Amino acid sequence: MVDIIPLFVLIPLGAAFVCLLAKKKLPAAAPTVSLASALALLAMAVACHVEGASGASIAGAWSLELHGGVAFIPGIALVLDGLSAIFLLLVALVSSVVIVFGLRYMDSYDGRPLYYALLNLLIAGMNGAVLAGDLFNLYVFIEIASIASYALVAFGTGGHEIEAAFKYLMLGAVASASILIGVGILYASTGLLNMADIGAMVAAGNVSEGALLAAAALFLGGLGLKAAMMPFHAWLPDAHPSAPAPISAMLSGLLIKTLGIYALVRILYVVIGMDGPLGGSLQTILLVLGCVSMLGGVLLGLGQTDFKRLLAYHSISQMGFVLVALGANTWLGVAAGLFHAVNHALFKGALFLSAGSIERITGTRDLSKMGGLAKVAPMTAVGTAGAALSIAGVPPFNGFWSKLLILIALFQAGLPVVAAAAAITAVLTLVCFTKVQRKALFGKLPDRLATAKDVPLSMSMPVLLLALLCLLGGLMWPLGLDDVIGDAAAAVRTDAETNDAPASYRKLVHDLGRKP
Repeated sequence: MVDIIPLFVLIPLGAAFVCLLAKKKLPAAAPTVSLASALALLAMAVACHVEGASGASIAGAWSLELHGGVAFIPGIALVLDGLSAIFLLLVALVSSVVIVFGLRYMDSYDGRPLYYALLNLLIAGMNGAVLAGDLFNLYVFIEIASIASYALVAFGTGGHEIEAAFKYLMLGAVASASILIGVGILYASTGLLNMADIGAMVAAGNVSEGALLAAAALFLGGLGLKAAMMPFHAWLPDAHPSAPAPISAMLSGLLIKTLGIYALVRILYVVIGMDGPLGGSLQTILLVLGCVSMLGGVLLGLGQTDFKRLLAYHSISQMGFVLVALGANTWLGVAAGLFHAVNHALFKGALFLSAGSIERITGTRDLSKMGGLAKVAPMTAVGTAGAALSIAGVPPFNGFWSKLLILIALFQAGLPVVAAAAAITAVLTLVCFTKVQRKALFGKLPDRLATAKDVPLSMSMPVLLLALLCLLGGLMWPLGLDDVIGDAAAAVRTDAETNDAPASYRKLVHDLGRKP
């Protein structure tokens, strides 16, 4: 698997270049090239997991030495392990579905080759950030993905889009500067950029606590803004509604996790160390930020009538679940948090694509002007309902199990107050998405929508596929958590008592009366 690691970055970069070349001569080729690139990445990501399931190790590292013996010019180090493998699969899956959805959705936009070039650049940046083995290249790939996302938010070139993209750009620049200064502090303190090597020095007590504290604060601020956790969330409620629906799905389903949550997990657990001198403080900060994000996001979402804006606030709330799970600082907490991050990519990707379909059908995002869409757009309604049930935590959908596991992890970690906050948030989320289904899908169909028709299959099938995966993820969660998420959690956290990462999970499954 080592030989294919750089292809996860090179293939989408090549596709972006081809889309730009085809802009004038053959613009119709851009969607085909992009879909072929995404499917190739999906096949490679699946192959990694198939090989891992067969008993072979999927861990590996690829490096390109650029410095020629000069220490201050970094090379490129890409590392594939259980954690990066699951995020690569997630990026490939959601981006493939988004590209298929956009084949018809983007017909109304000009400059489609540029859109696909930027989309491929976004995918390359996210894959690079997931694979980066050193802090400098992590920063570089985060910037590549961020710059592409700024342009994609503004792609409609309307007033709202430009304003939202400018706000996103300004706050993103602050986040990037914070991350880069944090990298500089650790490099000045250790003379190293490799994350594993810095982590070893920290564990050995060879890095001053002051430098660690400063770097941790900067990383939390910068990556917290990328993850849109409160109070660093100001860009997200404007950016997500303003972007085209496929980009909203990419931003919410993937970007805030790969550039925010994933990078935060790598740095806090691998570099700084959650069991190190700052572990207790970091745990408290994650729990506080997680609770504020959970409750703040869901309460703000309850008051929204704009469907996409409502979904944007729930992205903040659902990331709060992930943060409190990570704050539990146990193997089960990490595994449950990563499980929920994966689930969020599926159901929130489906919901934002559904929002695009519903806007195309009704001509509005205002829930108060909808109703009865199940009568005229049954396929869109089924996909929307499935994703809504999942984010609401209704069994047997995947969102129910990941929220349940997070609650159990919090109780096991001795955090009943945080668990209560998570339970309240889950109930309020159920209330909110019951309202969404009642207002949009059921009830009386407005007269102006009497002749409305469902969107084409190329737009409804991606939503149905993601909703189906939400259902299958719920029905097969023991197998998925043990074999896939377990490997991801083991990359950063093991069970303290047994030194066996899946041990606490297997015990949990047994206690719940389910066979792993």
